[in-house]
Formats: sequence, structure tokens, C-alpha cells
Amino acid sequence: MPRRFIRKNNWEFGGQPAPEEGESGEPKSRKRRLASTLVFTTLFFAGASLAAVAGNQLTPLTGGDTQRVAVDTTTTTTTDAEATPAAVDDASATAAPADAGAVPADASSDATAAADAAVSADESVDQLAADPTPPPNPTAASTADAAAAPAGTSAAKPSARVSAKAAKGWKKTKLRNILLPKQKPAPAPEVEGPASAATIWLNSPLPDPTPPALRLSPRFASNLRASAKAAGLDWATMLGILRARGAAGHTPADRTTLQKLATRLASSGPSKGDWARIVSYSGDTSFADRAAALARYDRAVGLTGLVRGLEAAKKSIATRLLSDRNVSIYEGGRNDIVQDKIDVRVLAVIAYLRESFGQVTVSSLVSGHRLYARPGVVSAHVSGHALDVSALGGTPIQGHQEPGGVTEHAVRDLLLVPSEVMPRQIISLLGMGGASFPLADHYNHIHIGF
Repeated sequence: MPRRFIRKNNWEFGGQPAPEEGESGEPKSRKRRLASTLVFTTLFFAGASLAAVAGNQLTPLTGGDTQRVAVDTTTTTTTDAEATPAAVDDASATAAPADAGAVPADASSDATAAADAAVSADESVDQLAADPTPPPNPTAASTADAAAAPAGTSAAKPSARVSAKAAKGWKKTKLRNILLPKQKPAPAPEVEGPASAATIWLNSPLPDPTPPALRLSPRFASNLRASAKAAGLDWATMLGILRARGAAGHTPADRTTLQKLATRLASSGPSKGDWARIVSYSGDTSFADRAAALARYDRAVGLTGLVRGLEAAKKSIATRLLSDRNVSIYEGGRNDIVQDKIDVRVLAVIAYLRESFGQVTVSSLVSGHRLYARPGVVSAHVSGHALDVSALGGTPIQGHQEPGGVTEHAVRDLLLVPSEVMPRQIISLLGMGGASFPLADHYNHIHIGF
């Protein structure tokens, strides 16, 4: 019968050591284990509190030392950074005498070294903020040589920092102007009536109808003008087609699309007017109505107003209207425009009607209009947000409000303007949907209010 192998419970087979080889096999008592736990816990928390108190007391001293070390390290790093562009001219430096470091370099080398030194200094300060202990400087010898460097480099460092701060401030200012457009100041409050029962008008300005999100980019405007000029077209016609197609934003189309559109419009042959050219391009009369109306509006406002905003172009629009013989405005209304009482939307609509019909007669703005439009409702004329048109194209509104007449054409054209300048009220004897509705007392003029 074979002899069986019996594994003994000792260290050779992974078991516990024999009692005679190790400690006593008797377990520790519960009191001893509890006492040991309490002692070690007390020591741990005592050490943690001592470290926290010492850290709070040493923080001011460490901050001052960190600043001094940051200055020293900045100087050392600047010297090391200056050695980098100098390594490019090693071939000429080997032939120079030992004191050639005192010879000032040219202006471009000094500027480059100063910029690199500023960047290196910023990185070294960030590293010291994380670890206050300065790293060992293996190029201590180069620090001694840098003492002979020209004073022009050290003088260029503040200028580099100042220029960097100025660049950051310029970017912030430009971004603020783009995201937060300036608003025109509100006129002073006006008091009307006797002192015992006076009415105080708190004038509040309306925002620019063309905020930055709706303006064209200068680059797109330049490409649009160049493409239209190369093809012998009007830029407003091309932009009206793009807007009628739904292209909006800062850049409705790229340069390639503009060139293709200009080529296709030019290949349609000579056409008289925007509407005929657009019909030959698209074959759709309703699309041509919309695109032609947008083209007339863009032409009336001007490319500068579409890029910079209507408020920026308000002065030029007003000057053009006051000097145009085909824009007839009564004397009080001309004074209202000169005194800047009229909103830019009203001026844009007048220019749009002048572009659409060739002639426009404005019979009422602010001066001469009554206070209330109807009992209890203050007229929009009082705040300069409305106008009355009594004639278009030399044809008076009174007696020409039949279907298919000049009044209907005017109302249809007003309903096709962009949404940012869409009137809230278009009142005549015709109601054609949207903002238009009829009133019997508007038989001799068209009221357009915002």
C-alpha cells in the first residue's frame, strides 16, 4: 500500500506558522484592540489639525516668497528665451569676440526676443503658482552672461506687455460693440397741458430694426457688389433674389454662388426693370413680386445700411429724402425730420415708396396731427412712429382706392417688405390681410404705423 502524503499546516505549504516559530497564537483582547485604535485615531487628527494651523500661518509668507521667486524666475527665463533666437546666428556669433553680447541687435530681433520672453514669463508664473519651489536652473552660466545683454531688450518687455493688454482690450471692445449695439438716447419727457392736469410723455426709443444678427457682413457686401458689377447687373436685384429664396444671415451666399447667379441673370438677355428680369430667371410671377419688392427695399436703404444697420444710415436716408424733389413733405414734417423726431422705420418706408412709385407725397408725420387717433388711444404720430401718404406717383389716394388702383398696389408692396420693418398698421379703404385693414375716414390717405 503506497504511503500517503500528508500536508502539514506550516509555512512551507502556505499555512500559518507553528506556534514555536511565530508569536503566541492567542488573540489579543478586545480592550487592547480598542485602545490601540483610539490612540492611532487621536494621533491622526492631531497631526492633521497641526498641519492645517501651520499652513494658515505660513500662507502670507509663502505668497511673498512666491512673488519674489516668480520675479527671479521670470528674469532667468527671459534670459534663457533670449538665448533661443541668438542660436540662429551661431555661425556669425562664433567669429565675434567674447564681449559681442553687449552689442545691441536689430529692432526685429529685440521684438521677437521680448515677445518670447513675455510668453515664457507667463508660463513660469503659472508653474510657480502650482509649485512655489523654484526649479533648478541648469543654465546658471548663461545668467551671468545675460547681465551684459543690451538694456533695450529689458525695456522692450513692458512695451510687449502693454501692447498685449491693449490688444485684449481692443478685442473685448469690438466684441461688445457687435453683441450689444448702441441705442439712440431717448428724448426728454414732454409736458403737455396745464399744470393742474398736465400730461407727461415718457419717450422711449425703439431698438434698431436691424440688429447685428440681421446685418450683412462687409465681405459678402464686397463680393456682391463685385459680382454684380462684373456681370453688368444691379446688386439689389441679386440680393432680392437671394432673400426671396430664403437665404438670410450675415452671408446669404458665397462668392461662387454669387458668380453663378450673376451669370445666369446676365444670360437671360436685356430686360426692362427688376420684375421682368426676375420673371425671366425664375418663371414665377409671385416669386418675382416678392424678389422685386425686396430689391427695391434694399436699393432704398442702401448697402451701407444693410451692413451697418438702419440707425447708422438714418442720417444719410433723411438727407437723401429732404433733398429729393420727388419726395414731397410739408414744412412741419421736414422740421420733424431735421429735429430727429421721426423713427428710422418711417424714413425707410418713405424711401421704399419713392423707389417703388417714383414719387411720394407725405401729408402728416408728427406736426399737425391730433393727439388721439380715437377716444382713449394715443396716435402713433405723436411719437414719430407713423406717417400718412396722400399721393403716389403723382396720383392722389383720394378717388383712387378701387381694386387694381394705386392704393392696392401700394398696400401690396408694403406687405412684401422685410419683417424687421413690417408696419403694424396699414389703413386705407382696402383690407388685404396682414397688417392692412379698412377705415372709412381714411378715404384720402394711407396710414402706415409702427
